[in-house]
Amino acid sequence: MPDQYAKTVTLALTGASGAQYGIKLLQSLVAANCRVYLLLSEAAQVVLRVEAGIDVPQALAEQQVFMATLCGATEGQLQVFGAKDWFSPVASGSSSVSSVVVCPCSGGTLSAIANGASNNLIERAADVALKERRQLILVPREAPYSEIHLTNMLALTRMGAVIIPASPGFYHAPSTIEDLIDFVVARILSQLGLEQSLIPPWGEAPSEQ
Repeated sequence: MPDQYAKTVTLALTGASGAQYGIKLLQSLVAANCRVYLLLSEAAQVVLRVEAGIDVPQALAEQQVFMATLCGATEGQLQVFGAKDWFSPVASGSSSVSSVVVCPCSGGTLSAIANGASNNLIERAADVALKERRQLILVPREAPYSEIHLTNMLALTRMGAVIIPASPGFYHAPSTIEDLIDFVVARILSQLGLEQSLIPPWGEAPSEQ
């Protein structure tokens, strides 16, 4: 029986600044009819509250309902997993996950993934993507980058991961913060092979409304 979803994506939000990127990406993945396995670090929940005014419930069951409502997911489209849920699909290479995105990706998570730490489910999901030669996209938000950050990014790029810094461009003439968020999210969606209408491709004029 064919899968009803376009693809299955694991999306992890960590404690780097830029929670809005992760939320917009989550909403866009749901709108693109993807099944999403969502992982939220404790630090990510703090950043969501501070930067986006999103107060995520502490109980996992309540998180599930809250996040599904936030992104408009249909029943079964979104699943939220805890940091130590080693029996979740994202913890094994035999799962149906096609891509893993960490957005935003903290320096600590970047380091842990580069060194195969797998101390929590976010790190394990990324580790599985690397060992299975699946798509891994990391979206760091830091400035300036230290030699440690750059070394880890280079190492992960050589392992097959794609690094997309949360560094929006300005050639699309942004006029709002949302336009800047959309720029980065559009690049991620394009890497995932998903059609997006947030930003017109280079050389193409935006469609008239």
